[in-house]
Amino acid sequence: MVHSAYDSFELLNNCPTKIETIESYGAKLFLGCSDGSLRIYGPESFGFDRSPPPDPHAFELRKEPYVLERAVNGFSKKPLVAMEVSGTRELLLSLSESIAFHRLPNLETIAVITKAKGANVYSWDDRRGFLCFARQKRVCIFRHDGGRGFVEVKEFGVPDVVKSMSWCGENICLGIRREYMILNATNGALSEIFPSGRIAPPLVVSLPSGELLLGKDNIGVFVDQNGKLLQEGRICWSEAPKVVVIQKPYAIALLQRHVEIRSLRVPYPLIQTVVLRNICHLHQSNNAIFVAVDNSVYGLFPVPLGAQIVQLTASGDFEEALALCKMLPPEDASLRAAKEGSIHIRYAHYLFENGSYEEAMDQFLASQVDITYVLSLYPSIVLPKSAVLLEPEKLMENVWDASHLSRGSSGVSDDMESSPSLQLSESEENAVLESKKMSHNTLMALIKFLQKKRYNIIEKATAEGTDEVVLDAVGENFASYDSTRAKKSNKLAHQGRINMAISSGARETAAILDTALLQALLLTGQSSAALELLRSLNYCDIKICEEILQKRNHHTALLELYKCNGMHRDALKLLHQLVEDSKSDQPQSELSQKFKPEMIIEYLKPLCAIEPMIVLEFSMLVLESCPSQTIDLFLSGNIPADLVNSYLKQHAPNMQAMYLELMLAMNEHGISGNLQNEMVQIYLSEVLEWHADLCSQGKWEEKAYSPTRKKLLSALESISGYNPEGLLKRLPTDALYEERAILLGKMNQHELALSLYVHKLHIPELALSYCDRVYESIPHQTSSNIYLTLLQIYLNPQRTTKNFEKRITSLVSSQNTSIPKVSSGSSVKAKGGRSAKKIAEIEGAADMRVSVSSTDSGRSDGDADEPSEEGGSSIMIDEVLDLLSRRWDRIHGAQALKLLPRETKLQNLLPFLGPLLRKSSEAYRNLSVIKSLRQSENLQVKDELHDQRKTVVKISSDSMCSLCNKKIGTSVFAVYPNGKTLVHFVCFRDSQSMKAVIKSSPLRKR
Repeated sequence: MVHSAYDSFELLNNCPTKIETIESYGAKLFLGCSDGSLRIYGPESFGFDRSPPPDPHAFELRKEPYVLERAVNGFSKKPLVAMEVSGTRELLLSLSESIAFHRLPNLETIAVITKAKGANVYSWDDRRGFLCFARQKRVCIFRHDGGRGFVEVKEFGVPDVVKSMSWCGENICLGIRREYMILNATNGALSEIFPSGRIAPPLVVSLPSGELLLGKDNIGVFVDQNGKLLQEGRICWSEAPKVVVIQKPYAIALLQRHVEIRSLRVPYPLIQTVVLRNICHLHQSNNAIFVAVDNSVYGLFPVPLGAQIVQLTASGDFEEALALCKMLPPEDASLRAAKEGSIHIRYAHYLFENGSYEEAMDQFLASQVDITYVLSLYPSIVLPKSAVLLEPEKLMENVWDASHLSRGSSGVSDDMESSPSLQLSESEENAVLESKKMSHNTLMALIKFLQKKRYNIIEKATAEGTDEVVLDAVGENFASYDSTRAKKSNKLAHQGRINMAISSGARETAAILDTALLQALLLTGQSSAALELLRSLNYCDIKICEEILQKRNHHTALLELYKCNGMHRDALKLLHQLVEDSKSDQPQSELSQKFKPEMIIEYLKPLCAIEPMIVLEFSMLVLESCPSQTIDLFLSGNIPADLVNSYLKQHAPNMQAMYLELMLAMNEHGISGNLQNEMVQIYLSEVLEWHADLCSQGKWEEKAYSPTRKKLLSALESISGYNPEGLLKRLPTDALYEERAILLGKMNQHELALSLYVHKLHIPELALSYCDRVYESIPHQTSSNIYLTLLQIYLNPQRTTKNFEKRITSLVSSQNTSIPKVSSGSSVKAKGGRSAKKIAEIEGAADMRVSVSSTDSGRSDGDADEPSEEGGSSIMIDEVLDLLSRRWDRIHGAQALKLLPRETKLQNLLPFLGPLLRKSSEAYRNLSVIKSLRQSENLQVKDELHDQRKTVVKISSDSMCSLCNKKIGTSVFAVYPNGKTLVHFVCFRDSQSMKAVIKSSPLRKR
């Protein structure tokens, strides 16, 4: 878009001869004329100033008429072809019939390069002081030595006559007749770039960045210092240019009838055209562009950046205006920020109204405008009450006034102040704009805008919340420091929290952003993205979002909203209602998915550690439909077992046993004795109900087992935390003998328990298994009597059944004190000594012997005096013999033989006595061997002691005292315990006394 980037001004128009070349030096103009003269012009204001001539570098070209200050006739024999000023070296370089250097400002000739005679083009590297020029098909390189001379460096041949050239780093870019080439200034290697144009001659222009602009007819191509094409595009001039100069941010070209100015930003648009007739030369100074037209010189002075920005913004060329803003000087940082912000906002509105919604949001993002300003363009999005929406018109006016962009004409400023696109008053236009604002594309653009803004806003809100928590913690600690100051400090802390809540700008902004973002996601159908937003850290307004989600039936999102805000009770109520609606025969049409009871369990899992009561309350709703999953929830959630048990006992007693079973199976020692006792009581209650039911039907059998009775028997045997006395009182007297036997065994009433197995249940195998369990659970020295007790029961059945019921009844009623329970025994450890492995094995075998002096602790005092003989018909002799043959290694043989009837045949006792005698004889042999080995070991020790006591020390003539290093001779000596170290007795005595003195001296201690 065309705007005024340069103002044209005629500097002079009275040059008597034709101008062939032009150059500037400070505020002065050097004109090379066709008659070989050099004419120097200066600003007209300098002529009225009678003060000494100022420093030329202190001035720039002025926008005022220029007058002749000096004319140097005969400066060159032929007309000057080109001139260039080296500001850093104070040199004037001129090309005519040769290349000459003159000292500025006096124009003293310091060097003439005669080898440059006939040169048609040159290039000067002011930084390094290198000069290259082309003469016919040769390229020569000279270096300035810093004084008055130049040194030739290189000379290379080229394929054709050079038409244009320029330094590019340490290489030289050449434009020959029809091609561009890169010449390596070190070795002269040539590399082709691309052909030049067919119409215009080659044109090489050096850019400030070090790159090159190569002309190909009316197209300018960008290449790097190595000749590689760049991707920035191409400058297309209206026709082939003669000369191109670069003055950022523009490229100025001299065409046939005018000067064309284009931007250096892609796509290099046309900025301005300056029409002047008969333009001969175009040159760049430090602050302007000047052109020579026959006998006149015009200056193109850049318009101030502020005025250009105003023009561009008014004409809608916002990108170019933003590019110019970046060129403002650093000292105007605030002005630059204000300008850029206002331009971004206006550009955003322009794009928004023309349907480029995403680009518009990018401009809003770049303007750093508050999100409430952007959200004011979306009236249908509901925001929290704390949000103060900024009106676009007022914000635009305030931002633009603050930028002070009043550098252009008043007409341009008036155009900037008015914004017709934002002031639509007609209802039809408002309706169209409203529908446009809520379209899918506008909402998608808003979503991207909010997501880009969200990270920083959420980060600030989180940091603000952290600071508030720290302040509250400090306030609480200070309040607890002194009880007299507690009320005052708490009051101040409360006031501080109120102020913090009011002034929490970051969190309010985060709430506005997240609330708007959630609505936009829902309006565009992005339910999954809305869920992700709610599952992460968010500041959504609960009331607004709840209402919207309920209205649109986004139940899953509503659950996440409750969950992220800690409203677990509301979430679980909603989830339960959704589960019930899903179960109904006619589910509601608005349910987007089917909700299952397992979802409630999944929701409750994370709450077990923080909200156990809520978990128990809502788990009851799914306990019947998902019993195993619910019990697993209790177990995996580490909820206190007593709490779960009491809650189940009150609300779901039928599930109590199942929970306790799983709890016991998972960790037997982790469940308390009360819970074990309660589980057994539950089993017993069910068994008693089952027993009563069968008895009423007349179908009761003692050997009948229901699943619950099997669980009861297993629990009574495996666990030990219950109270056997309390359970025994609940058992019926005429049934459940097996349970009674186990309970009696827990109370150490082994005789009664065995009597039940033998005489009530009539199952000797159970009695034998009972004896095995007792034998294996306690030390063998005492547990072996349990088999003798069973043996007595077999041998005296009438005595053991006598008054059986009375003894059990009296036992239950007399339990006033706790009876110690059976504890697991530990194995006897064999003593270690100096014997070998075989001795240890024999000793281990010897420990298995049965003590003959043991007595039967299972017999009562009253039973001891009764005779062992009973009627032959009542003795259970077969069971006795079977017991002796199967457990001969666990029964005390002597005591067992005393209990047997006298008429028992020895032949029937062979299965018992045979292995018993073999074991006894083997034990005797083992003990004899052990005794012999002990005696042998004793003799060995005595022999070793004798050898140690008969140590012999041999004193020879060479024996030396280890202390004084003198010979022992015939002196009294002493021997150290190692038997090798010899010392004089006197030396030994002196050393001992010295040690005693050192130990007793406190000065030696540190």
